[in-house]
Amino acid sequence: MSVYEKLKALNIELPAVATPAAAYVMYAQAGNTVFLSGHLAKKDGKVWVGQLGRDIGTEDAKLAARAVAIDLIATLQAACGGDLTRVKRIVKLMSLVNSTGEFTEHHLVTNGASELIGEVFGDTGKHARSAFGVAQLPMGACVEIEMIAEIV
Repeated sequence: MSVYEKLKALNIELPAVATPAAAYVMYAQAGNTVFLSGHLAKKDGKVWVGQLGRDIGTEDAKLAARAVAIDLIATLQAACGGDLTRVKRIVKLMSLVNSTGEFTEHHLVTNGASELIGEVFGDTGKHARSAFGVAQLPMGACVEIEMIAEIV
């Protein structure tokens, strides 16, 4: 099944690519490597605000990370000139989770993105990953994720 067939089977319609919130671009390419800027979790078109261990739980934050992955795929499609079949490999995800010092399930939150990437891209989506807890994210977002991909 193609990437587009998998997206359709998952009832995922890719959104328009977000506009940068500050002085950066949404992606930069060096050779065949594409670096996607951090994308903030959004819910109903607004930043998904919350801090893990205080006012949002792991399962909701996992859904937030999944939503970020959908936005990342949309940006990756733009970086590929509109053709996700050009993706050779998802190389790495880096996830930042807005959390209290006591929260320790950052890896479970980030699974929301990793699992979706795996579903959509199959073996091509198997990636290295880092998941960090941070004291705060821009605009109070609960999760921010960036991606590195190789394209042809």
